[in-house]
Amino acid sequence: MKSINQKSMPAIKNAIKGLNGKSVLLVGMMGVGKSTIGKRLASMLNMPFVDVDDEIIISANMDISDIFEKHGEEHFREGERKVIQRLMDGKQKVIATGGGAFINSQTRDLILDKAVSVWLYAELEILVNRVKRRDNRPLLKNGDPKKIISELSKIRDPIYALAQHHVRTDDAPHEKTANNIIKALSK
Repeated sequence: MKSINQKSMPAIKNAIKGLNGKSVLLVGMMGVGKSTIGKRLASMLNMPFVDVDDEIIISANMDISDIFEKHGEEHFREGERKVIQRLMDGKQKVIATGGGAFINSQTRDLILDKAVSVWLYAELEILVNRVKRRDNRPLLKNGDPKKIISELSKIRDPIYALAQHHVRTDDAPHEKTANNIIKALSK
């Protein structure tokens, strides 16, 4: 674990106290940095980090793209909800969700009831540049990523806004965004 700046310790302690034993769930569009920022945040909070997509792959013994292709998005979302529910039980942790997890009303209600949710958001161009780095996103397989993300954002952003905390991401170091999350959690 990277050493924590001593000036950050009071905010970290306040953030942990404010969680009341609940896990932190990061929600937001694909490419916003939920996984990479989540790892840094977990390190700073001295909590385990779990990526829901990784857990789904392990549980299904199949890539997410294959799940979408063979069983459809609805089947994937049901499995995703079950994995999130399992992860929220037990030890407090930082959890990165998939971009569509919070959009599902059952999953969203579960998260809002049993966890502390943080919506990470970024400008469209940042999201597009980030998702171009990997080709494993089923929703981007058949079209222009910029157009798809723009359309998804119009639908999803009002739903993501239901999260308890909102934190903007940009091209700054992950530590800066993690610190912004800690500030939000400690209020």
